[in-house]
Amino acid sequence: MLNTISFEAIKTAVQQWLNMHWGPHLAFIAECILIGLLVIVFFAVLGLLLVFMERKVSAVMQIRLGPNRVGPKGWLQTSADTLKLMLKEGLTPDGADKFLFNLAPFLIMIAAMLIMVPIAFARNFQIWDINIGVLYISSIASISVIAILMAGWSSNNKYALLGAMRSGAQIISYELSAGVAVITMVMLTQSLSIQDIILSQQNGWWIFKGHIPAIIAFIIFMIAATAETNRAPFDLAEAESELTAGFHTEYSGMKFALFFLAEYINVFIVCAVAAILFFGGWMPFHIGNWEGFNHIMDYIPSSIWFLGKTFCLIFLIMWFRWTFPRLRIDQLLNLEWKYLLPISLANLLLMTIIVVLKWYL
Repeated sequence: MLNTISFEAIKTAVQQWLNMHWGPHLAFIAECILIGLLVIVFFAVLGLLLVFMERKVSAVMQIRLGPNRVGPKGWLQTSADTLKLMLKEGLTPDGADKFLFNLAPFLIMIAAMLIMVPIAFARNFQIWDINIGVLYISSIASISVIAILMAGWSSNNKYALLGAMRSGAQIISYELSAGVAVITMVMLTQSLSIQDIILSQQNGWWIFKGHIPAIIAFIIFMIAATAETNRAPFDLAEAESELTAGFHTEYSGMKFALFFLAEYINVFIVCAVAAILFFGGWMPFHIGNWEGFNHIMDYIPSSIWFLGKTFCLIFLIMWFRWTFPRLRIDQLLNLEWKYLLPISLANLLLMTIIVVLKWYL
C-alpha cells in the first residue's frame, strides 16, 4: 500500500479549520487567496533554487567552482541578484506600446501560475484534479507564445521583434511534436486526468512497461520541451551573439526578472509533466512481486518521489546546454518538421497498434 506521508493531512486540516470558523463560502475565497500566495512563494523559492542549481551544474561541467562568495558556498548569490533586480529602475523605451510592453511579463507569469493547477505534487495533493489535466496544460502553455510576441513587438526594437518571431515559430513548431508525444502516452492510460495517469503506473512506470514507443515518446518530448522553453541549444529567441538578448532586450528591473523567472518555472513544469507521464509522478518505484522492496519504497514520501524525478529531468535539460552547440534557425526548424514530427506520428501509430492488441503490461 502506498505511504500516506504527504501534504494531504496539512491540506485537510487547513480546510477543516477554515470551514469551521469562516463557513463554506468565505472558506472557499480564503483557500483561493491562500493558494495564490503559496504559488507565488513557491515560484520565488523555486526560481532561486533553479538559478543556483544552473550555476553549480554548469560550473561542474566546465571544471570550475561557480558562486562561492556570497553566503555559505554561494547560496545567497541568487538572493543578492534578486535584490539587485528589485532595486533597478524599470525603463520603457521611446516609441514602445506602453500597455502591451508592461503587460507581457505579467501575462507570461500568469500562464505559468495557471499551469500549476492540475500538477500533482504528492499523493492527493494538487490544486484541482481536473479531468482534462493534460489537455489543460497543453492549452494554457500556448499563452506564453502570445506574451513573447507581445513583448517583442511592443518594444519598438528590431532585435526584440526578430527574437519574438523566432520564438513564435520555434514554440508553435515544437508544440506539435510535444503534443503527439503526450497523446502517445495518453493512449496507454486512456485518460486525460493527471491522477488517473499516475495511478495507472502503480504496477510499473510507463517508461518501462510502455515498450519502445514510450521510450521514443520520452526522447521526443524532452527535445521538444527544451525547444519550447527556449533553452540551449534551442535558445535562438535570445541568442546573445546575434540579437543582444532577443525578445526581452528592452526589459530591465523586475520586468526582466519575471521573464527570467518564467523560463525556469516553465522548465520545472515541462519536467514535472514528463515525470508524470513517463515516470509515475509521485508513484514509488515498484518491482513486480518484490513485496519487501516495494514496502521499503513506500516509506519514501510521495512528494520526495515527485520532486526527485522532476529535478533529475531538470538536470538533464541543464546538461543539454553544456553539451550541444546552438543550432541555426534553419537547422532548428528542419529538425522539427523533417525528423521529429514524422517520427512522432510513426511512433503514435506504433503505440496505437500496441494498445489495440493489448501488448502493454
